[in-house]
Amino acid sequence: MNRLPFVTNEYYHIYNRGVDKRQVFMNDADRYRFLHDLWEFNDEENVAPFIRRTSKNPIKTTGDSISPKTVGDTISNSKEPLVEICCFCLMPNHYHLLLKQLQDDGLSLFMRKLGIGYTYYFDEKYERSGTLFQGKFKAKHIDNDAYLTHLTKYIHLNPVDLCEPEWGEKGIQNPEMIKDFLKNYKWSSFKDYIGEKNYPSLIKNNLIMDMLGGELGYKKFALGDLSGDFSASAKGTDASSGAKGGSAFGGENINNYLLD
Repeated sequence: MNRLPFVTNEYYHIYNRGVDKRQVFMNDADRYRFLHDLWEFNDEENVAPFIRRTSKNPIKTTGDSISPKTVGDTISNSKEPLVEICCFCLMPNHYHLLLKQLQDDGLSLFMRKLGIGYTYYFDEKYERSGTLFQGKFKAKHIDNDAYLTHLTKYIHLNPVDLCEPEWGEKGIQNPEMIKDFLKNYKWSSFKDYIGEKNYPSLIKNNLIMDMLGGELGYKKFALGDLSGDFSASAKGTDASSGAKGGSAFGGENINNYLLD
């Protein structure tokens, strides 16, 4: 995949998975570490030193949430963020981010710091060496509002794969169970989108929420049709998206986003 020229104030879907599809988050401590890094490395200034917070000097967490006091004691109120983190989801062997670049070259710098920092932590903790992720992160430009809103839905629905691995082709078989599962899955921004504070200090979703009518509107948008057939949208023919020419994903296969 060719590297996109990232444009300031534009939105991008960023994703990557473990090399050979290996797990990159082995437990909750690893997931908290990655979320902490999303916050701490989102600054134009270097985190000094930005890869030294390791398993021997772990982050502090409190309950089910991350706040400026719990994501890391190096946080400054004078941060100059490189990106807005609009949406995210962590899966056992991959992650999805929806980012808005705020400064020229900001997205690339942020992802470089994130990748180096988390890999250094992971390698030291598990006494390994070598590549952790499958090459450089992947990026797709979000070029219309329908794409933007529908992408948040598919990012937030990614954990469905943990319960029903074939949902993208066959549809969701137990929508009520899936609704409960998603509402309790704390390794994404979904709970913050539906009014349950999870990582409110981490994400910026005002534009998307305004488009969809706030928390109640988003819940209806994301969960209202779980009993429907997802095979059409998985093939890139979702005419319900409102985007001209069919799919909100521009005709792309949605399975590109639902990584194995």
